[in-house]
Amino acid sequence: MLIIMGAMSYMNNSLFGFTEDLTQEEKELVAGTLVKKTFERGSLINRNDDGCLGLLAVEEGQLRVYIVSDAGREVTLFRIDAGEVCVLSVSCLMDSIVFDVVIEAATDVCLQIIPVDVVHRLEEQNTLVGLYLYKTAAEKFSEVMWTMQQILFMKVDTRIAIYLWDESGRLDTDVISVTHDVIAHHIGSSREVVTRVIRYFEKEGILSPGRGKMTILNRNALKKLAYPEM
Repeated sequence: MLIIMGAMSYMNNSLFGFTEDLTQEEKELVAGTLVKKTFERGSLINRNDDGCLGLLAVEEGQLRVYIVSDAGREVTLFRIDAGEVCVLSVSCLMDSIVFDVVIEAATDVCLQIIPVDVVHRLEEQNTLVGLYLYKTAAEKFSEVMWTMQQILFMKVDTRIAIYLWDESGRLDTDVISVTHDVIAHHIGSSREVVTRVIRYFEKEGILSPGRGKMTILNRNALKKLAYPEM
């Protein structure tokens, strides 16, 4: 379902952090073009080679931003939660971003979208908009570096433990709805390797894997594997 938001609705519900720096004319431009759109879980929202969709803000749900290797292996760079903005969806406006990314609905999502031509016009008219885009991108870059550090320097069992521990904390539950394939995509490994590690965790009494879910049995042991320095 696609909804064109009215000016008053936009002013009351905008999730974009630069709105206070816009002129009245610019606010009216955004209010008249902002759309709200919903996507089902698993939907591809945007790919670099498809062009820029526009500037996305997550009203409800979560987005996953990932890259795909030539062999088809996926690596999750970071996720965008409710209340956050995804600037990589307008990467065509930022010359310093040259790698291809895919943006996917990790859950059912509701997005606020400013069309790319409007973002481009705002960026040309108001330098604070461009600063906002690059500042937001730079903040996510630290998460990308953390992901690369895990892939390059951490063992697979540590990366899986970090993923499960972080998901448990984010969802506030010991029962995580996730498959081996999803874990493999998030950590940049293969399903077969993930399955071997999960079996080891099960043997050690750390996890109880089920159909489409993982139940944490020993939080202390999982935390020690994920963050031994804590």
